Amino acid sequence: MTTTVDRQHTAQPVPPARVRRTKPSQLGRAPQDTPAGAWTYVLLTVFFLVSAYPIYWMFVIATSTDAALADIPPKFLPGDNLGTNLTEVFTLEDVYFAESLLNSVIVSTLVTVSILFFCSVAGFAFAKLRFRGSRVLMLIVILTLTVPNQLGVVALYILMGKLPGQGEGGWNGSLLAVIVPGLVSAFGVFYMRQFIIGAVPDELIESGRVDGATTMRVYWSIVLPAIRPALAVLGLLTFVGTWNDFQWPLITLGGSDYPTSMVALFDLASGNYVLYRRVLAGALVATVPLILMLAVGGRQIVRGIMEGAVKS
Repeated sequence: MTTTVDRQHTAQPVPPARVRRTKPSQLGRAPQDTPAGAWTYVLLTVFFLVSAYPIYWMFVIATSTDAALADIPPKFLPGDNLGTNLTEVFTLEDVYFAESLLNSVIVSTLVTVSILFFCSVAGFAFAKLRFRGSRVLMLIVILTLTVPNQLGVVALYILMGKLPGQGEGGWNGSLLAVIVPGLVSAFGVFYMRQFIIGAVPDELIESGRVDGATTMRVYWSIVLPAIRPALAVLGLLTFVGTWNDFQWPLITLGGSDYPTSMVALFDLASGNYVLYRRVLAGALVATVPLILMLAVGGRQIVRGIMEGAVKS
């Protein structure tokens, strides 16, 4: 009797769960922003305006006269002297501003391309290849990150002076002294190694080995397409950092006819009487390539991350 009752109890059908139907008038309607989300946009807008104001003020002074710096309250609208100020910047003697921009483009481009290639190859070797002494070498690379660059300036200057060059100073005073020391970075090697460990499975590399691919073929056809987001980030950081580098170019290129843009700006700002409209006009020209790089590179970074998310 108990068995019959239990069977009847368990045989009762379970009522279906209620499904909330969406009205036709609600289809395609975007969710309403909450008050917290609206305040987030307000705060982001305020932070953006505060961050962008120094660049805008630099543009205002670059288009104005010397008297604009003494205005109280500060001048907010741009003037009409941008052409005059830029003409003075590019024609000023012993500054070589046009040449400095070209030199910065050459140095930043070569250093960025070299770091992307060598650091990605080294990161691939440390992450996926097994060879004797790999852990010790990686430990040495990491330890070099703890040493400030300022400690090696004197030794680097002496080394550049002993290399064969056109004059008695060796490579000092030439762009080679700025390009060659920056061809590889310890941070780039470590960053690419960590990214490759998580982005490239070992099974994918083994399948390439089975198909007869060499090590460089595996790097070119399997590893390189998978690390495009990391390459975009590293390339952007390297270009901006090399363009803004000031200490070492000032030491090795100071007084030469081949300065970089930061050294040329230092020459504009030196002297007993500094014309800030001229200095800020030069800074405006030197900032435009960085803004373009950040605009284009930022889109590439987001696009690469989204492609990696869809593939995974």
